[in-house]
Amino acid sequence: MGVIIIREMVGTSPKSWSDAARQAVATASRTVRNIRTIEVVKSTAAVENGEIVEYRVDLKIGFEYEGA
Repeated sequence: MGVIIIREMVGTSPKSWSDAARQAVATASRTVRNIRTIEVVKSTAAVENGEIVEYRVDLKIGFEYEGA
């Protein structure tokens, strides 16, 4: 592994925090190649009427640099 670039993003899901992380990786992988790591920095949720309606995770995604 050479140089790893780190980008931050937020994943969301109505199901769970782990699903929110999976959704973020799936979305990122559509435009970013060589994702190698993720770090969940923070987990939060939106609440309405006493129920969690959206799970959110702040992630750092690491992918390998492909430059010359």
